[in-house]
Amino acid sequence: MTANPILLQKKYARIIERFSKKKNLSFDEALKFFYCSALYPLLREGVSDLHCMSDEYLTEELIFEYEET
Repeated sequence: MTANPILLQKKYARIIERFSKKKNLSFDEALKFFYCSALYPLLREGVSDLHCMSDEYLTEELIFEYEET
């Protein structure tokens, strides 16, 4: 399933904002990490309809990836 590109961009922004607040990162640091993460291409390509998951769930996945690196 392909997500609407505008809605997907808004979802990215919400995830990045939550991530930056939870990990006390600047928005720029969070943005850089998000776009270099393994999660981003999965969302962009619509793998397993991952983009349909909640913002909170995806933020937690991003935090898990951040803490693993």
